[in-house]
Amino acid sequence: MARIVGGVGTSHVPAIGAAIDNGQTGSDYWAPLFAGYEGARKWMADTKPDVAIIVYNDHASAFSLRLIPTFVIGVADNFPPADEGYGPRDVPTVQGHPDLAWHLVENLILSEFDITIANEMPVDHGLTVPLSIMCGQPQAWPCPVIPLCVNVIQYPPPTGKRCFDLGKAIARFVESFDEDLRVVIFGTGGMSHQLQGERAGIINAEFDKQFLDDLTADAQKLTERPHVEYMREAGTEGIEMVMWLVMRGALGDSVQEVYRHYHVPASNTGAGLIILEPERT
Repeated sequence: MARIVGGVGTSHVPAIGAAIDNGQTGSDYWAPLFAGYEGARKWMADTKPDVAIIVYNDHASAFSLRLIPTFVIGVADNFPPADEGYGPRDVPTVQGHPDLAWHLVENLILSEFDITIANEMPVDHGLTVPLSIMCGQPQAWPCPVIPLCVNVIQYPPPTGKRCFDLGKAIARFVESFDEDLRVVIFGTGGMSHQLQGERAGIINAEFDKQFLDDLTADAQKLTERPHVEYMREAGTEGIEMVMWLVMRGALGDSVQEVYRHYHVPASNTGAGLIILEPERT
């Protein structure tokens, strides 16, 4: 059967992608951040997943304010990089895994999760930057990807508990898929940042680091955190961290942390990365 072998939580800051694409990763500003990615890339290469499920949010590339689905799963054969106003990133086209994606969609909908089905969808930096963080600059991404897009742009976003419960359901249906696959799930977005208003530029490193601690030690507490607490402590865009709870929910009751990196600043964001593995009994 298929199984989830690990989870990655990471920021998806667009400037990180720009630094990679423009050869700036060794500059004085960016080098400390990228030095911390080497261990994560080694884990990804050693783990050799057959499929990655990447939980992210669209930034008005595939969806505008005219249509705002809460959860979207892409079931296409491939997903091209989106043009975010300055041309698509020069990265490989993301190859999908339609068989597993349709299996998840069918079972999640019949289990009363309202999933929007995307037969065609461009993917923006929310998905491609995490791939670049974990995989570098390959000619082709090392495994197929199932995009899972979450609304954290327009109020109301899903609660942390709903995201966590979605992750638990995903793990259950991955394991019911009749093929021997090693699956890694990404939760992306954040960490603390705000892009507008009087608090623009806020970074709360203490809050970010406690969130990373709680992913391992007290995930239940995170499922109970209200939206307003993320906004107050981590800025309006800090709400993106609820997407990490899809990843955490998919890993089961007990996990072990195998890697962590946190750096400030990365553009106007506290950039975090954590790798967790489920504890097998």
